[in-house]
Amino acid sequence: MEPILQVKDLNVSFNVRGGEVKAVRGVSFEVGKGETVAIVGESGSGKSVTAQTIMRLIPSPPSKIKKGEVLFKGEDLLKKSNKQMEAIRGKDIGMIFQDPMTSLNPTMKIGKQITEVLTKHQKMSSSEAKEKAVEMLKMVGIKNAEERFNQYPHEFSGGMRQRAMIAIALACRPSLLIADEPTTALDVTIQAQIMDVMKEMQERLGTSIILITHDLGVVAGMCDRVIVMYAGEVVETGTKWEIFKNPQHPYTKGLLRSMPRLDQKKDEPLIPIIGTPPDLIKPPLGCPFCARCDEAMRICERIDPGATEFSDTHMARCWNLHPMAKGEQSS
Repeated sequence: MEPILQVKDLNVSFNVRGGEVKAVRGVSFEVGKGETVAIVGESGSGKSVTAQTIMRLIPSPPSKIKKGEVLFKGEDLLKKSNKQMEAIRGKDIGMIFQDPMTSLNPTMKIGKQITEVLTKHQKMSSSEAKEKAVEMLKMVGIKNAEERFNQYPHEFSGGMRQRAMIAIALACRPSLLIADEPTTALDVTIQAQIMDVMKEMQERLGTSIILITHDLGVVAGMCDRVIVMYAGEVVETGTKWEIFKNPQHPYTKGLLRSMPRLDQKKDEPLIPIIGTPPDLIKPPLGCPFCARCDEAMRICERIDPGATEFSDTHMARCWNLHPMAKGEQSS
């Protein structure tokens, strides 16, 4: 599959009073045309910083891109000027944020927020933009779209605001959509509806999607491939089935154990991951998950593990996967 996006060895830091927070450390991945890729992990794992760096939305200072490339259709976004990025955002890459109430302009009618994108990037007339905006509202499942066009964000429910955000993000038919925790503040029924809308829009428009989430249930129903991040690093990648059926990294296994399952017995407890992520002002020398890992060995404390590949699509970084590790069986 031809990649539309390639992130190569991305390193992003933040200068704070206590020192330099190494938020993203050597992250690399690809997204193919029409593919949905999930980035999962706990809060603070670097998921949102990675997404916002792709969009060049993190202010500098305090952030600094130390190293890496973000190739979109072969061009490095990190070398683009602010003006060039303004032309790309919305037109070629759309983004849905966690909280639509803070992302939507509360003083501007919903319709105006969609037409603004269309007149800027598509050079449409006001009447053409309005027609297209109403069509987009209908497409994302908002009833009485003509009436809703003239309403403000506070007149929409949470689910409707998120649908409006999707309409804005997809109005110009971008090649890539980045959805950062798009269902966090919504109840389960509305979550399912929002994911269905995104899926349907992807099928219609052929858009590639990066889905940032901590909800593995959403990943199972939506995504083709999964990137597992921990402490600013990618610790495992694989297809959806490889990650769910054959997880290799102890952190991935821990995430799956802590998630409720339909086949789970009523009295079977969920098993949390004990402890907290490391301080990224002083990242560990070895494996960042070492202090919380039941399978940790002495080498894990001192040396960062390299990647072990199980297939063309499945990789994990763990010393227990090394052929010389005790009890290792050849795969």
